[in-house]
Amino acid sequence: MANIAIIGGGIGGLCTAFALQQGGHDVTLYEGAAMFPLPGAGLGVGANALRALDRLGLKEPMMEHSKILRKMIILSDKGAVITETDSLLVSERFGTDNVTIHRADLLLVLRNALKPGTIVFNKRCVDFVQEQDGVNVSFEDGETIRADAVVAADGIGSLFRRTLVPGSTPRYAGYTCWRAVISDPGIGIDDHVATETWGPKGRFGIVPLAGGQIYWFACVKAKARDPQIAKYRINELLSIFKDYHRPIPQIIQATDDASLIRNDILDIKPIPHYAFDRIVLLGDAAHATTPNLGQGAGQAMEDAYILARCLETARDMATAFKEYERKRLDRTAKIIKMSNQIGQIAQLENKWLILLRNAVLKQVPPSVSMKRFEFLYDADWD
Repeated sequence: MANIAIIGGGIGGLCTAFALQQGGHDVTLYEGAAMFPLPGAGLGVGANALRALDRLGLKEPMMEHSKILRKMIILSDKGAVITETDSLLVSERFGTDNVTIHRADLLLVLRNALKPGTIVFNKRCVDFVQEQDGVNVSFEDGETIRADAVVAADGIGSLFRRTLVPGSTPRYAGYTCWRAVISDPGIGIDDHVATETWGPKGRFGIVPLAGGQIYWFACVKAKARDPQIAKYRINELLSIFKDYHRPIPQIIQATDDASLIRNDILDIKPIPHYAFDRIVLLGDAAHATTPNLGQGAGQAMEDAYILARCLETARDMATAFKEYERKRLDRTAKIIKMSNQIGQIAQLENKWLILLRNAVLKQVPPSVSMKRFEFLYDADWD
């Protein structure tokens, strides 16, 4: 079997390492950080991604740390329901649930599933050279390794993508996002319901996690890399969202500054190729998307499963990578586009456009909404 180097120890890289080891490949994963960071945010794992994990044999250990969602509701800043999605219908239709999990818990589950010694830390990739019979990868510490193939799972800033697809730089979505995970301070949220509030000053999400924790996020329109916004802490966020419905101000007040994580929201315009002979792009390195469909991690999980299947059936590495590309390009491009559109609609600030948006969404029957998003969960991978 092939000697495969995976660059990047995020969700996509870890899932792929496990999937390829299950297929008998000799896998080494190189991660630039000294260790996996313990702080982090929550994330959603859609029914489609959970199905991929189930096929990989990773669903059961992950579910021990997960919370099943029964409903997802979009609210106005005053707390009125704009639209809602019954996750039980998704479960009944597609056979798996939508769940939430703390990112640190998911990383731990994935790491523990790998063979000992699979991950090498402190290995930041700085260069690579592809040859006819292999790929040489050089690291910041001066070491160069050689592999039969490379899976580039090195994130939205991927060195591999930037080199192989010139001009594929991340693009700013127009808003920045703060995230935090807190212990439920007793404010009485429904621990099987995720909410997202769309108001004139920004968007606020509340997501239940296992163990009585709450993951929240706040998205506000801003200039890219705004130095003033970068200084915002709890007091500034409370000032922005103080007039939003309960329990938003209370959740912000229950958070300390040290728990805050902030990032400008970025994605990548869909690129034409993921496969380059013995190198293949995966996860955010290939198709980073805004978080508005909750599909970023899920698409990396799908990638891992499909890549492993392609390697099982193809006659050689390059053919497998091309087949993976064929199966993934259109689906991931559609998700990038739709997620970007939802973000623009959700971040409206004009009060008249907000009223129009809310009125229109209230009139959309649940069956129509389900039909529009059906492709997310009804993925055909074979």
